[in-house]
Amino acid sequence: MNELLLLKPYLLGPFALPNRMVMAPMTRFRAHEDGTPQPIVADYYAQRASAGLIITEGIWPSARGQAGWRMPGLETPEHVRGWRTVTEAVHAAGGRVFAQLMHGGRQGHPLSRLAGDLPSGPSAVPVPGPVHVRDGGKADPVTPRVMIRADIRHAVQDHVTAARNAMAAGFDGVELHGANSYLIHQFLADNTNLRDDEYGPGTPGGRIRFPVEVVTAVADAIGAHRTGLRLSPGNPQAGMVETDPGPVYRELVERIDGLGLAYLHLTDNDRYPAPADLRPRWHGPLIVNVGENGPATTKDAGEAALAAGRADLVSYGRAFIANPDLPARFARDAPLQPIDTAHLYTHGTAGYTDYPSLDCLTLR
Repeated sequence: MNELLLLKPYLLGPFALPNRMVMAPMTRFRAHEDGTPQPIVADYYAQRASAGLIITEGIWPSARGQAGWRMPGLETPEHVRGWRTVTEAVHAAGGRVFAQLMHGGRQGHPLSRLAGDLPSGPSAVPVPGPVHVRDGGKADPVTPRVMIRADIRHAVQDHVTAARNAMAAGFDGVELHGANSYLIHQFLADNTNLRDDEYGPGTPGGRIRFPVEVVTAVADAIGAHRTGLRLSPGNPQAGMVETDPGPVYRELVERIDGLGLAYLHLTDNDRYPAPADLRPRWHGPLIVNVGENGPATTKDAGEAALAAGRADLVSYGRAFIANPDLPARFARDAPLQPIDTAHLYTHGTAGYTDYPSLDCLTLR
């Protein structure tokens, strides 16, 4: 039997990956109320260290970008110390881990933000409601404050500072979250960027100006080889509208292609097949996720993406939640465990660190 392409090693810049399976970023709400990761977060990621690369859940770079309660941050010394326990645990288990920096932009609510303030975004366009708030409640969405130029400069610097904090915490790199309806995506999309200045759609290159500024600033600060970018062109999550995403994302990818980034991380969808369209314009490593807003990515789907040349690595989300040793399960053609959906977004160990590995199951 031929070895799975997913299990072949890959050299990602200076990082020797034992396989081409990436653990995708997934929000799990296991931080303390101040945004410091709980001790169980170290256990969770260390259990999954056999992934070629782990990308953490979205981490807010500053309180200005906090999208939800009990989401983690990378702003304070306490945050850095908390994340250092995570990176040390992952490295001790033989893994590699990037921190995903996720500025919420318009996402968020005063009831779910430490500062109790309004979120801000490119334009005064609220998310569809209702929205989840602190302690499991729901509330009507708020209209975000429009970011002025000073706010945009602060947002760029917040990403730089958080990236430096990630290096101090021992991360191998950072992924900038330009997907799934968060701030960078909001500047790219039709309905959330209605600006009439140089960051708006009426200016050539306006929609991509903020994404390019963030990517360039972070790459300059910590090294391009430690900087990745995730994009989800055409993703309608949280009410995002991109009528014709191709031209915008082609321009963006062509602008950042020469920076020498660690990777580009793309999600695929039926309406706009981003990996197929953007691959010829991107000359660095490409991670693809083929399960966004649909059935979870399977082993066969990952193999097909690699075999067709649409990706160098494949990211898996839901499969890694319930199967901490996912590469071993693929290697042995073992069945996958289902997700404990009742505890997916709770705050303890249940449905988080209590999924058994294959070796544990065989000892029962």
